[in-house]
Amino acid sequence: MSDRPLSREVTSRNRFSRLFSLGDRRNPVSLAPGLVLSELDPEINLEIAPFIFRRESTKLPAKLNLSTRGNLCFPFDGEDNWEASEGLVLPSSLSTSNSGEFGYGNQFLPLSWQSLHHDISLLGSELQPSVIAITDAPQLSNSSGKLVEALNVVRRRFPSSLIWTPGISGPDNCALLSWLGVDLFDLSRSRIANANGLLLTSDGPRYAEISLGEHVNMDTQIDHWRYSIASLRSAIRSGTVRELTEKASLSSPRSVERLRRHDTLIRADKGSSTLTAVDTSGRKLRYNSPVSRQDPLVNDWRKRVSSLHTPPSHQEQLLILLPCSATKPYRLSQSHHRFLRNIPSNRAHQIMVTSPLGLVPRELEDLWPAAHYDIPVTGDWDADELQTINSMISEVCQRVGYSEIINHSGMDISIEGIVCHNTRRGTAGSKESLNELRKSVLKSIEGMNLADKSEKQHRIEIMKSRSRFIHGTDSWLEGTTVSGRLPILSISRDGEQLARWNPRDGRFAFSKRSLPLLHDSGCFPSVSILENHDWKGDIFPTNLESVSGEIRLGEEIMVTQDGILIGSARAVAPGWEWPSGPGRLAKARHRL
Repeated sequence: MSDRPLSREVTSRNRFSRLFSLGDRRNPVSLAPGLVLSELDPEINLEIAPFIFRRESTKLPAKLNLSTRGNLCFPFDGEDNWEASEGLVLPSSLSTSNSGEFGYGNQFLPLSWQSLHHDISLLGSELQPSVIAITDAPQLSNSSGKLVEALNVVRRRFPSSLIWTPGISGPDNCALLSWLGVDLFDLSRSRIANANGLLLTSDGPRYAEISLGEHVNMDTQIDHWRYSIASLRSAIRSGTVRELTEKASLSSPRSVERLRRHDTLIRADKGSSTLTAVDTSGRKLRYNSPVSRQDPLVNDWRKRVSSLHTPPSHQEQLLILLPCSATKPYRLSQSHHRFLRNIPSNRAHQIMVTSPLGLVPRELEDLWPAAHYDIPVTGDWDADELQTINSMISEVCQRVGYSEIINHSGMDISIEGIVCHNTRRGTAGSKESLNELRKSVLKSIEGMNLADKSEKQHRIEIMKSRSRFIHGTDSWLEGTTVSGRLPILSISRDGEQLARWNPRDGRFAFSKRSLPLLHDSGCFPSVSILENHDWKGDIFPTNLESVSGEIRLGEEIMVTQDGILIGSARAVAPGWEWPSGPGRLAKARHRL
């Protein structure tokens, strides 16, 4: 009988970190991230350790066996055994060499740095193992950058597989490994620490504190694992794995290096397929350290604002730079209430100066992540923050072509060829500062002969600017009107509603009527459903024929069949999981 695939479903996602339920989806018996036990390990409950591993090395290549410790494979009538061959694994430094014998298996697949370079069978679309073991992970972890690179390749090539890196995990680095894409860990390092009289904790190895009754034994080692895995699973559910990873990485210089290399690889992903377009969970992104500034989400925001975003068409002459606020979105803060009362024209483009995002235009302040971040505020800027903000302002000004800048941010700003008025007199919210702000706006507006636009025109131009930033087009907004009471607005054409703007979600909620316009723009990602498939549910790999365009989690997707638009959906999985990720990829929204 052929190996049965593992029944698994993603219950929470946070980029490469995912929480899987294992077994019957109605009553899962275990979860991943979790542990793989060996025959040397003590008994641990199934909820935290769904697998057991054996290696038979009396003959080469070694025979490997991975067994489920519960009923994890349909029809859930017993435990399963998956056998594999380890292959002949050469040192990673010999990547140009070919041993001629790679690891192989069906549901359990051993991989190595060498097989990633030479085994062409890995390219076959029919290969979809349940669990992958990177057998030379200890060697890769000692080679600069190779572990991160291997995980990035394997994670994207096999989005539905659980990945295990034998021999390198511990309570101190399981959050980082999960962030890199690893789902399964083992007790190898804990056994070594135990043999050396050390405890392997979430902060790294240390001696037991005898005064508090601590003992070095495997039960205590496992207690530290329970704590770390519980913290990791909770962080995946709450979307805070990045924070947990940054904190945990400080226990080791090698961990900091791996996080930085991973960030570099993700930033190089031009499609940003790991990132989220919309997040309605209410979570906050806490950027509490300089490492946070390297987050690819931050880099993506900076790049798009600097290089791509265009303001409302009537706000291209006068720029006002304002400080940020602790309250997000800024318009809800008391300080920005005062700023808005003292900006007596809708012809000025307002941009907030902040860290780590750099710049946040007023029309984008409700978007993810601008409305959802938090940072420690001291009032001081370090050299990196100053350089980033000045570089962004310079690029935006050169691209848009502002004639004047009113600088109320408190930073020293100087752009060659553009008149800059500094209006801060002490604090930004002082009476003197606000009076100076108001006078400067009126003087600039009068000097450039800029008449206010009607509220109707003002609103539609703001919607167009948002749409260009979010979707890369505003063509669907031609000939529309905006109505309603702030902050929720309705967008209509010829009496029919096309969309609503709800700042709480930070996105357009499109109606069925708008879908042909969105599809015709060619700027929305689209998927094609299999021919003759009766599409009634959501989008799954099993009903998917092809995918085109960049997909981020939360993205609006056009659904076609035989080249005809049949509806829309919203992505619940980021682009790197498409088209063969586990379970539901998008939730159906409209059907035509």
